[in-house]
Amino acid sequence: MLCVVLTITLAYYVHRYRKLKVIKVASPVFLCITLLGCAIMYTEMAAIFPVLDVYSCVATKWTRHMGFCLTYSALLLKTWRVSLTYRVKSAHKLKLTDRQLLQWLFPILFNMGIYLGSWTISSPSEAIYIHDWFNLKFRQCDYNWWDHSLAIGEFLFLLWGIRVCYSVRNAESFFNEAKHISWAIYSITCVNIIMVMIHLVILPNADPDVKYLFGFIRIQLSTTVTIIFIFGPKFYRVVKGQGDMWDNRARARGVTASFSLNGVGLVHEETPDLYQENEELKEEVQKLAAQVEFMRIVHMEMNNRHLKPKHGSFFNQSNTAQSPVVKSMYMKFDSTDSPGTRICPAAELISERV
Repeated sequence: MLCVVLTITLAYYVHRYRKLKVIKVASPVFLCITLLGCAIMYTEMAAIFPVLDVYSCVATKWTRHMGFCLTYSALLLKTWRVSLTYRVKSAHKLKLTDRQLLQWLFPILFNMGIYLGSWTISSPSEAIYIHDWFNLKFRQCDYNWWDHSLAIGEFLFLLWGIRVCYSVRNAESFFNEAKHISWAIYSITCVNIIMVMIHLVILPNADPDVKYLFGFIRIQLSTTVTIIFIFGPKFYRVVKGQGDMWDNRARARGVTASFSLNGVGLVHEETPDLYQENEELKEEVQKLAAQVEFMRIVHMEMNNRHLKPKHGSFFNQSNTAQSPVVKSMYMKFDSTDSPGTRICPAAELISERV
């Protein structure tokens, strides 16, 4: 219950500091959805605390799986957006807004709700008696093919998440949230595998107190660690007074607008002049084309055994007459690439791609 209260408090502070760059870039809506899923997963411990009956077992299934779906669907959809943005091959920036991602999230939640609802109506989980090490019996929720099917589906979902996280391992993003999400996905996968092995293989006949303890450990190692990975660095920057400052180290490594985590570029303080940006983009593309043509001619003449070197050519670095073709291309390149010309961000992106 204390963890639930702290999670709700974190959601309040996310809403309060939603205009800070460290929170705004990470999509406050999805951060709140993640915290909501974590709070639901914490309530599983309250559902399995009393002597179990059919209602407690149904509440256990709903809190565990719906919380998992909310938390990790929100995280992986953001990582998937980074993956799509990172893999784009054209100069056109891929834009996926939070509203578009929510259109993907709602069908996932709807399918999970339909599955759990069908499970509850047709074959609700019941409490059955099992025996511990000392042949004492106690009640535990039974497991059937509904549990096994959903467990396999969640495991495949986590495997897809690992694949997405691996694909963005080299993608630079502001405040490194893609890396933090990857750590959370790796953590929940390892914890689930270890806990399944403990419950089914290592300690299948443990007494109810031990099983409850392992359930608590599983919740803390999965949910609490996820919250620490995702929200710890953010609120650390907020406490230090750097929440409204861009990550200069990420910029120094060459993070462009397309690699920002929200997929829609940097958050501008004012509306950009699209006409001026298009004109600058055209100008920079023309300069880039001149540079590419110049380098093509130079590499054609360089070390070409079919061409006889001329005295005073461009490659002899003398002040005499150069090759006419190279000289004309060099003059064109020099005239279109003045040092004082400002390069717009869109042209920088095109230069990186070329």
